Amino acid sequence: MAHRVIRGSIEYTSQKPERMGAIRGREWFTLSQQPDGTDVLLAHCEIDDSPKVTRDVCLAMRHEDSSPLDCSVRLSVGERFEGSGWMHFASGYAECQTQNQRDGRISQRIELPQRVDWLQAHPIIGDALLMRLYPLAQGPGVHALEHVVLTSPDHRGATGPLFYVTAFDLVYLGNETLSVAAGTFEARHFQVTGTAGNLPEEHPPYDVWCTADDDYILLRASAAGYMQTRYELIELNVDTTP
Repeated sequence: MAHRVIRGSIEYTSQKPERMGAIRGREWFTLSQQPDGTDVLLAHCEIDDSPKVTRDVCLAMRHEDSSPLDCSVRLSVGERFEGSGWMHFASGYAECQTQNQRDGRISQRIELPQRVDWLQAHPIIGDALLMRLYPLAQGPGVHALEHVVLTSPDHRGATGPLFYVTAFDLVYLGNETLSVAAGTFEARHFQVTGTAGNLPEEHPPYDVWCTADDDYILLRASAAGYMQTRYELIELNVDTTP
């Protein structure tokens, strides 16, 4: 397997009538697909809406199913340091060492019946990599995820970082051709549903389009309800080395 590096950027825009199309944030990411079957994601995320959120994530995962290996997160809210943490995932447990403004120094260890399926550290590019967990062989339909960990239950990821265990469903709606600022792509269309009762506040309906290949790069995502926001890929570059 060659070493591949995928770089890109995502623009966040408002879909609220009074702010339609206004830029509300941005994200730059690098996804390194390494010969040992590990993907390493680096993401820098900025949300301009007050209080401003700035997040830096380094997440290592298995390429075959996006299950997490380790992760570090540093978070600022309102231009002030909010927290940072390091996480490790193994068969049957996950552990976390963090420091944040609300709780100070914390050590967490959670026992689970299996490996964590997915860690959501809140970069938007991760919302597409999550879709690797859907079994495409079953065709369009619904797939339940029961072993998911978030670094924050806040929809903007603006707390913690701390472990929050949850569950939700992935819905696969099929393939389509999609044009975004970065180009025209064959895309897979998914939805995230079933968050009611699994989060402090139900997440609004959320649609995600990703590349219809093994990379699962986010092309577009949109959240309805009170969020009314859109995320779109505006730049993409792929480098391959022997």
